[in-house]
Formats: sequence, structure tokens, C-alpha cells
Amino acid sequence: MHNKGSFVSPLLSGVFCQCRSEEYQGSDPGGGGGDRTLSSTLHAASVSEHGHDDCCDSPHQCPVCGGPEQEHRLKVLFQILDVNRDGGICVNDLTIGLKKLGVHRTEHELMKVVKAGDKDLDGQLDFEEFVHYLRDHEKKLRLVFKSLDKKNDGRIDSQEIMQSLRDLGVHMSEEQAEKILKSMDKNGTMTIDWNEWRDYHLLHPAENIPEIILYWKHSTIFDVGESMMVPDEFTAEEKKTGMWWRHLVAGGGAGAVSRTCTAPLDRLKVIMQVHASRSNTMGITRGFAQMIREGGLRSLWRGNGMNVVKIAPESAIKFMAYEQIKRLIGSNQETLGILERFVAGSLAGAIAQSSIYPMEVLKTRLALGRTGQYTGIVDCAKNIFKKEGLAAFYKGYIPNVLGIIPYAGIDLAVYETLKNSWLQRFAIDSADPGVFVLLACGTMSSTCGQLASYPLALVRTRMQAQASVEGSPQMTMSGLFRHIVQTEGAIGLYRGLAPNFMKVIPAVSISYVVYENLKISLGVQSR
Repeated sequence: MHNKGSFVSPLLSGVFCQCRSEEYQGSDPGGGGGDRTLSSTLHAASVSEHGHDDCCDSPHQCPVCGGPEQEHRLKVLFQILDVNRDGGICVNDLTIGLKKLGVHRTEHELMKVVKAGDKDLDGQLDFEEFVHYLRDHEKKLRLVFKSLDKKNDGRIDSQEIMQSLRDLGVHMSEEQAEKILKSMDKNGTMTIDWNEWRDYHLLHPAENIPEIILYWKHSTIFDVGESMMVPDEFTAEEKKTGMWWRHLVAGGGAGAVSRTCTAPLDRLKVIMQVHASRSNTMGITRGFAQMIREGGLRSLWRGNGMNVVKIAPESAIKFMAYEQIKRLIGSNQETLGILERFVAGSLAGAIAQSSIYPMEVLKTRLALGRTGQYTGIVDCAKNIFKKEGLAAFYKGYIPNVLGIIPYAGIDLAVYETLKNSWLQRFAIDSADPGVFVLLACGTMSSTCGQLASYPLALVRTRMQAQASVEGSPQMTMSGLFRHIVQTEGAIGLYRGLAPNFMKVIPAVSISYVVYENLKISLGVQSR
């Protein structure tokens, strides 16, 4: 066991108290010796400034609660790294400061550190941002360590790394696992204790294993009928082993079942968006009664076939476009930052929607069609082309593409906020959120995304339906917005919102259950 106040091997053990790290430490063959690292420098600086060893003056407190000693050590570290003494740590400061302490990081790695902690986007970390980054990052690393430590003995070996990643659907050979161990193992035991783990990752941006463990897939798992979510990330191992396409197939199958089960609510939403008004109030019960009276129970699923058919091409195009855009923006990371994901995801969504948009128009026309009006999808397409021309298949395209931005941005931001809040407040022994938390976060984020983009979705649907409604004026997007607000008020932009929200919880629940079962059938063993 390392002695407090002596040379400690971890990079930042001198910054944080030892009450938590001792929890993970087993016997250490390496003893307390080793190179003079940042922690010993910090300790020496602390003694030099105060003339005594303040480590022993007061009980140690955990990194979450902080305390006078921890605050002082963080200030010492900040002063060491703030090379130009301007009150902020930039990439250049980190490069020079860490090199002086014998710690080598690439410029790309240090840029990621600054970017992760820079809340005010001024290109550097002030003391408050620096402290917040270290504490937040250290807690996440602790969660990942506990998740990997299957034997609960305070050490991680190659078998535990392989098993943990296998549980997440990432297959890794023993040779690869041992290579990862060697990069972190300082004393040659071929196991990693908590201090070695933290030493390696704390001033590394979270990457590889930590990112994989902390990443929660949700857009592949959840289908709420609107394909505007930013695509999920797949690791290099998932791509290499072919697990990515199995995830997509499982997600597509889950979406097909989910959409079919909630199709009556979706058709009711479309009808209310187009036909409901101040003079024609249409409640949920009355709407269902009208549909059944007009075409029987079977009519409740009118338009669902096209809604299911478009899942496969849209998912495939979006995934391929997303991967290409990631390369174009110069990222070779397995997991992008939130802003990069938003940009790449929105562009990929726009490309996918542009490719399959005629299917969206057909789905709306079929849903609004009367019994016997069309014999099927092909007949509907022929009728539209014959009467309205090719341009009819792209009516409502602009509001549809514009709707991707608020939907994707808010869904992603809310999901990440809820996820980080859960990790900070409730995650203790594992980074695995469990089914309930995953479903709750996905449901809330997609609901917020739909709420923000709903007016654009309503205008899109009305533009798609304009020619099919006799006597309806052919308006532009801005003209239709003005007309709705003038004749119905702002509430007119939210017609059909009730059945839309009613389908969210059953859609998410059904898609998750089907997704999990399809994964097992396809041989994907992941949460």
C-alpha cells in the first residue's frame, strides 16, 4: 500500500484524497517507489509552501465533497500548469507544464481535454472549469473501473476487459486486451489497479474503453415513428466484426413492429393535422369513430405499409452518410463530441430524408386516402405522378428538412443532460443505467425533440396533402404558417399533438423489447 505523503505512482493521486483510491487498491508489488511524477511534485510544492506536511493535518475527504486540503492541492496543480500565469490553462500551457513534469500527451489529446472542460468557450480552462473537469472526469473513470472490475478485487485483468466489452457487443481478442493492459500497467503485474487506471486516463480525454462503457445507444433502440434522431455511434470493433449491421437490422425490425402497433394513433395524428380546425374540432374518440365508420378496423392501419418499408433504406443511407461526414469533418474518433454529433447527424438525416422523401409523401397520401381510392402503394404513386407531376413527391420538403435541426439538437442535448445528471447523482457501482433509466431518458428526450419540431412537421403534412384536399389553396411554407396562425391561432400549429404523444411511451417500450429479443436472435450480446 502506498503511504500517504510519500511518492505515489498515480499521476494525480496527490490532487485527490486517498479515501476512495484505497478502496480499490490491493497488494502492490511495486511498492511506493518509482519515478517522480506529478503527485510527488505537488506534495513537495505543498510542503515547500507551508513548511510542513499538510496531508496529516486533517482527515481526508472524498473528491466529491472536496475539502481544504483538496482545494489547496488543486490550486497547486493549476499554478504548475498555468505556465504564463494568466489565470487560464490553454493547450500550450498543458503541453509545456506536463512536459516539465515528465508527462507526455499529444496536442490532439490536450485539445480534447481543454474542449471537454471549457464551459465558456474561451479556449482555456480557468480554475473553476479545471476543478470541475477533474472531479467530473475522475468520477466517470471510477464508474468505468467498477464496471470493469467483475471480480470486485480492486484490479482489472485481460479476461475482465474481454468480458465487459463482450457484454456490450464488442469482441476483443486476448492479445488486444493484453496490449491495452500493458499501456497502463506500471509495475508489470499485467493487472491494473485503480491508481494505474486513473493515472493513465485522468489527463487523457476519455477514449476507447471509458467511452464505450459510458456510451448509451438510443437512436437504434428507440423508434417513435419519426426518423430524425442523430445516429448511434458504433465502435471500430463493432464495425470490424459486423455487429453494426446486426444492431441496425435489430433496430429496423423493432421499428417495424413498434410502428405497426401504434399505427392507428399515427394515422389519427395525420388526419387531425390536416382536417382539424376551429370549426371542425376532432377529438381522439371522435377521430377513431370516423375512421372505423369510413373503412372498418382495417383502415386504422392505412399508410402503415409505406411507413414500415421506408425504415430500411432510410436507416442504411443515414448510417453511411453519417460515417462519411465524420471523415469529412476530420474526425477519426470512435465517439464524437455532442456538437460534432449534432452537425454530422443533422446532415446525415437531411441526406437520408432527401433520398426517401417521396415515400413520406406516399405515406401521408395513403393515410388520408378514402376507402377504395388507391389499390396500393404503386397505384397511389401512379395517380400522384399522373395528376400532379414529379414535383408533388417533394411537397413539404423544406419544412421537413428544417425540422431535423430542432429535433436532433434538442433530443441529443436533453438525452446527454439526463444521462450526465444520472451519472453524477445516482451512479455508484456501475455506469450501466438499467432498462428503466434508459427508457425514461429516451422517452423524455424524443418527446422534447418532437415538441420543438412539431409546427414544422404539421406544415410539412399539410403541404403534402394540399392537392389531395379538394378546393385547398396551394400555399408555400411561410404562407401556410401565416394562414394557420391567423385562422386558428398558435394552437393550430399543434393539431394532432395528443395522439402523437400518446404513442411515444408504447412505441419506445415495444421497440426496446423487440430490439432486445432480435439482438439475441442475431447473436448480439449487448445491453
